[in-house]
Amino acid sequence: MKYQFKTYFFIATLLLGSCKNHQQEQAANAGKKDSMLSCEKNLPQRFAVKKTDSITITEGKISHEGMVWIAGGTFAMGASDDEGRPDEYPQHQVKLDGFWMDANEVTNADFKKFVKATGYITTAEKAPDWEEMKKQLPPGTPKPDESQLVAASLVFTQPDHPVPLTDVSQWWSWVKGANWKHPEGSNSNINGKDHYPVVHISWDDAVAYCKWAGKRLPTEAEWEYAARGGLANAKYPWGNEAIESGKPKANTWQGVFPVKNTDWDHFDRLAPVRSFAPNGYGLYDMAGNVWEWTADWYRPDYYQSLKNKVTANPTGPSSSYDPMEPTVPKKVVRGGSFMCNASYCKGYRVTSRMKTSTDTGLEHTGFRCVASK
Repeated sequence: MKYQFKTYFFIATLLLGSCKNHQQEQAANAGKKDSMLSCEKNLPQRFAVKKTDSITITEGKISHEGMVWIAGGTFAMGASDDEGRPDEYPQHQVKLDGFWMDANEVTNADFKKFVKATGYITTAEKAPDWEEMKKQLPPGTPKPDESQLVAASLVFTQPDHPVPLTDVSQWWSWVKGANWKHPEGSNSNINGKDHYPVVHISWDDAVAYCKWAGKRLPTEAEWEYAARGGLANAKYPWGNEAIESGKPKANTWQGVFPVKNTDWDHFDRLAPVRSFAPNGYGLYDMAGNVWEWTADWYRPDYYQSLKNKVTANPTGPSSSYDPMEPTVPKKVVRGGSFMCNASYCKGYRVTSRMKTSTDTGLEHTGFRCVASK
């Protein structure tokens, strides 16, 4: 893999990688409207922070306020049409026990309470540890200038001209000071945005919050079952109507990605939670707005191991494997984000699976919690 270092746009490029693998995957999936396997490809582990930087989180008492009870049942998981990516097949039967799920994504207000109670510091607020980071990189990769090894995160930067959709570095920028409190960089803030989903959250951050709240992240199976809202084989949480038909149904990208968003859905970037109608289970934003972490490791062939049988309460594979980046452990994210557009990423489909390394947080990544009965 080639790494570009022009003007020491170092970390953004290292994390985003080159477009070579994008082109290979696009060719492999030629003919599909949504040919991209991931909306933020080639994001290796953001940076490995020292374990001594962690904070012990005491598990809290469960409150079901703001949660929805979802009765258990058996459903067909995975794609049933021809729009799915290879890792969405085969469709298979899954049986789940009932569970509670947050009606909406965890908000800035929710996360503030957690941080106030625990003093937790998110991944994006910690400076990279070069000794750990270089273990992820090709031998001989030069150490960047110390000015680049600062607390930062990846922020969506809208280009002012058409760009190739095979190069995500065209719209992601490594921005110093970007984190959950400053979503677009140190000059931004979340004042007046208590009801927006918290973002720049790594999987580790999400797990810490869930533990504090006495909850957990949903399994991938629970997430898809909940997203379907009781509809069998529907493409979206609301049914099969195309996302831009009728009235706005989710916060996604309309227009030409990533150059122009027409804001037909009334939002340019993030939207407050509950801005659109809920699905049949009373869950909001199961499509669009932000990608949501699940508990499951990612493997592209996992569904193959579940075919021709009914699996009870699956928790995903025992380990991660992404053939594009075999050394980078990844978890599954679901639901799509405000950046999803049919020309590039239809992640708002209920069966769409994406993968992200556990210590990566971006401007369009958040989460919601579940709790067992």
